[in-house]
Amino acid sequence: MSVVNVAHVTRRSALCVPAGDDRKLTKALESGADEVVIDLEDAVAYDDKDRARAQLATFVWPAGGPQVAVRVNAIGTPWCHRDLEVAASITRVSSVVLPKVESRADLGFVERLLAGLEAEVGRTEEVGVQALVETAAGVVALADIVSDVRRLTAVIVGYADLAASLGRARDIEPAAWRAVQDAIVLHSRAAQVAAIDGPFLGVADDETFRAAVADAAALGFDAKWVIHPRQVAGVNDGFTPSEAQVDHARRVLGTLEDEATAGRGAAVVDGALVDEAMARAARQILAKVGQ
Repeated sequence: MSVVNVAHVTRRSALCVPAGDDRKLTKALESGADEVVIDLEDAVAYDDKDRARAQLATFVWPAGGPQVAVRVNAIGTPWCHRDLEVAASITRVSSVVLPKVESRADLGFVERLLAGLEAEVGRTEEVGVQALVETAAGVVALADIVSDVRRLTAVIVGYADLAASLGRARDIEPAAWRAVQDAIVLHSRAAQVAAIDGPFLGVADDETFRAAVADAAALGFDAKWVIHPRQVAGVNDGFTPSEAQVDHARRVLGTLEDEATAGRGAAVVDGALVDEAMARAARQILAKVGQ
């Protein structure tokens, strides 16, 4: 069975859409988002979960389009295993988003269920797992959560539930989340999986939203969740390197290559000494634009 590591697939924006509404799902698939996350959890009422899941199972998928993930209900709820069953049966679904992850054991439980479900339907490509960290216990357990990657492809910050877990106001100043954001990026980088910033808790594409996107990109996140199609372009723009950054990256790598050919270790670009660390950063920038 092949494994697709979503961490190495270009992804800037992940648009969340409620399950059970084919019109909204179709619109999301056409939004320009790099990934569409179909939500069977918070966006679906308790008494509507079975209908929404059944409707997802019969959705007629258009050819092509973005990556697709399904946000299942949390472990221990009456719906989790049925959500996983449907997700594994849909070829277009490349990963599931597991909410309220608090340990490596949580991921292991879901991985074992997925293995059996994939065998049942004859699926040849493994379903990845994205860990949504949205409780105090989950933040504290980050080292354990990423200790054995297996199917883990990304770690996501869940701001709304995390605010409730910590007793914080949802509209608290962005700087108050810095410690959590740094922890997510640090542990994701150490495990070589994607670090994804949670959604801006509003639907406008305004200056405040764009500032939040720029901040997440500067902190090292690979992508950001959005909750409205109008925000997709802003996230894609914010997580796409500028022409100046791409040009600088090319010159860094070109200069280092020239110096190495000439037998010299040191190189200077734009008046600054460059080294292998800058070369790694340059390669990351070029990878984001497919070079």
